[in-house]
Order: sequence, then structure tokens, then C-alpha cells
Amino acid sequence: MAEQPTEALHEDQVVDAESPSDEPRATPEEAVAVPPRPFLWDELSADDLEHRWHDLDVWVDWLRRTYGLPASVIPPAWHRHPELVWELSALHLHWLGCYHPHNDPSAPLAWHRDFADAQQRLRDWTATSGTRLDRDQPTHQTSWPGEPLTHRGGERPIVDRRADFHTHVHADVTQRRNQH
Repeated sequence: MAEQPTEALHEDQVVDAESPSDEPRATPEEAVAVPPRPFLWDELSADDLEHRWHDLDVWVDWLRRTYGLPASVIPPAWHRHPELVWELSALHLHWLGCYHPHNDPSAPLAWHRDFADAQQRLRDWTATSGTRLDRDQPTHQTSWPGEPLTHRGGERPIVDRRADFHTHVHADVTQRRNQH
């Protein structure tokens, strides 16, 4: 079994200048020390939202590198597509639960079985969304009869995924702070 790249995870972590804390986020290994609890992205405080975004980003990066996943499964702009965020977030929670030290030793097998199913859903949503390795566009929303037509913008190149992620998180956290 391949070891989790602890050192690489620390090297890839970037402290966002907008972050309320200069403390590095937990690596996947450190995260299993605390039992996972489900949460709703829409109900998180601004600070919790920011931490969840960064924790998920570290884990998704670890996941795609560890399993050699192509952009057709986890595209660089996954953070801009709620359907991918929810799936990856659920998969992350499931991983945390299955690898928790107090769980059954066979739980990781259940995670891998569910991970195989999740990969197909991720492929389907990535294909539907229109996001690719080098370009992204908002997920198409079908307007039902009587609803105004929705136009969410066109395709744009992905030049710097990490910068785009931090810009997206900053905007999301700022919007959440302004709501309260």
C-alpha cells in the first residue's frame, strides 16, 4: 500500500493572505484523529467555511495524486462546481470515518468500494459541467417552462488553479460574512 505523501502535502500548503490564521491546515493523516461529523456547506460560519474549503482542497489534491486521477474525474476547477464539491466533500468525510483509529479494520475496504462508485459519478458530473483540464465554464442550468433563461457565463481558461481556488474561497467567505 502506498504511503500518504505527508511531506508533499506540507510543501503544497499555501497560507492565504486573507486567512484569519497563519496556522497550517491539517494533513489527511492529522485529520483522522478527530471523529468526522457531517455538515452542510450552506450553514457554515465564514471562518468554518474557509477552513473546510482549505481542508478539502488539501485532501482532494492528495486524492488525485495518490490515485493518479485524471481531470475527467477531478478537474482543476472542481471548487467552482457545487455538484463536485458536494461529492468530494462526502467522499472526504467517508474517508475520515473509515480511517478513524476507532473504526473497524475493514472499513477502508468499504471506502474503496464506495470510492469506485463515486469516481463514475464524478466523471458524469465533470462531463455535464463542461469543466476541463485547461478551461472551465459554469455548470449549465436548464430553465424550466415559466422560468427566466439562465446564462451563467462562458468558457474561460484555467491559468493558475491555486490562485483561482484562493480567489474563489475568498469571494465565498466574504459573501458569507456579508450575509451575517
